[in-house]
Amino acid sequence: MKTIVVLGAGESGVGAALLAADRGFAVFVSDRGSIASKYKNILDKAGISYEEGEHTKEKILAADLIVKSPGIPDTVPLIQEAINKGIKIWSEIEFASRYTEACLIGITGSNGKTTTTMLTHHLLSEGGLSVGMGGNIGKSFAGLLLEEPKEHYVLELSSFQLDGIEEFKPHIAVICNITPDHLDRYNYDFNAYIESKFRITKNQTKEDYLIYDADDPVLVDYINNHQIQAQLVPFSISEQLEYGAYLDHQTIYIKTNQNTISMKVDTLALEGLHNVKNTMAASAAASLLQIRKESIRNSVQHFQGAAHRMEKVLKINHVNYINDSKATNVNATFYALESVKSPIVWIVGGVDKGNDYSSLMPLVREKVKAIICLGEDNQKLKAAFEGIGELFVETYAMSEAVKVAYKVAERGDSVLLSPACASFDLFENYEDRGNQFKEAVRNL
Repeated sequence: MKTIVVLGAGESGVGAALLAADRGFAVFVSDRGSIASKYKNILDKAGISYEEGEHTKEKILAADLIVKSPGIPDTVPLIQEAINKGIKIWSEIEFASRYTEACLIGITGSNGKTTTTMLTHHLLSEGGLSVGMGGNIGKSFAGLLLEEPKEHYVLELSSFQLDGIEEFKPHIAVICNITPDHLDRYNYDFNAYIESKFRITKNQTKEDYLIYDADDPVLVDYINNHQIQAQLVPFSISEQLEYGAYLDHQTIYIKTNQNTISMKVDTLALEGLHNVKNTMAASAAASLLQIRKESIRNSVQHFQGAAHRMEKVLKINHVNYINDSKATNVNATFYALESVKSPIVWIVGGVDKGNDYSSLMPLVREKVKAIICLGEDNQKLKAAFEGIGELFVETYAMSEAVKVAYKVAERGDSVLLSPACASFDLFENYEDRGNQFKEAVRNL
């Protein structure tokens, strides 16, 4: 019997462990941190042995295969030892993909991948397909295979998950965009991060499709200089295309498979130019899978967006409070600032991942009346934005930031939480940050 060691007992690790046990492997789970009680209960119930608070090297290096949490870098000494010993190391995505014949739709990108994943799933589900959704959102891919056997899976994929693939091959791959993000994981080498994202298409053949943003110079440059086997399906808001998706006079056109779908932008449930692009990508995928035009048109009009992504919380004294906590990088915040039409009181800050804020400057000058920093170290934000707008304030708790915003905002303004940074200084994750924002707003 082959032994699989799973490193990390979060959603993906526990999903991989359950699938491995179901397929007859001897499984051991090791987490250097503490394991959440809900995952311990699942492992106990399945009779899977595990450890927490340490990695027992002898047990781990005796594995035939290691399935590694996406949060563990390859540079960790234990991983290096395993590699040197010739032990295969896969991501949970790679492991799970070996146990399904389902049609896979893989979606990655620095921004927009969660919304595009959710919208694609919505379009396929409403269109009558048997479809599950998971990966970097919701359930692990491995867990889905066990609990929700479907004919199609829409998977949100982070660069960390893609780093651990060998043969994983989606029938339809989507790259929403690539902007500098997570560079601390890639030795501050943007090219390494780009290569990581393009791993989504590396095993595709001419029978498969790559949907990509033709307005993104990083994507276009890479595609022009590398051999991509998949059929290319571009989308653009700046030029008309013979094939793919484009915007013309506030109408979206999707041209695939001798099929043309048209949709007016003002009928979409999601607002903002970035969401026009997300809609193009999802609709192109649905069209390639033969979803009917009427179904696609109807479904994009009734889609509820992702939590913590331009989520309208409340209107208080004619001021809109918007939760965009999922904006953990500069590019995401650019889209948020761009899509808000009213004067903005902007709550920003957190763990800086090597951010360059210069691209935000024109929007900040034009739209932002007050900046409220929320983080332990605001030096970089201070250097970039102090002196712009009527007010620049530093705060160290969400309740404090929201109270300041409430005092500053006037009738017709929007209070926008769009941090452009990771959340790990003051919060557990971006969801915790967004939930605290919503709670603070409701307590006003």
